Amino acid sequence: MWFIYIILCQDNSLYTGITNNLNRRLVAHQAGIASSYTRSHKPVRIIYTEQAKTKSNALKREIEIKSWSRTKKIATLKLVL
Repeated sequence: MWFIYIILCQDNSLYTGITNNLNRRLVAHQAGIASSYTRSHKPVRIIYTEQAKTKSNALKREIEIKSWSRTKKIATLKLVL
């Protein structure tokens, strides 16, 4: 099982990614070793998750969500910041 996730960062920015292990990935983000973006925009918490059956499906959904504006992400996914 794969997950699409959105992290709220300390500067109130949003980071979208995929993983097959949410806990391990969040720990990596918090340690500053998961991505260059979250290394400089410290992650606070995961505010959204969605399951996908395959990595391919997860990647396609990640690309779709990343193409949206911040406003559309908040409205469509009903994000609570």
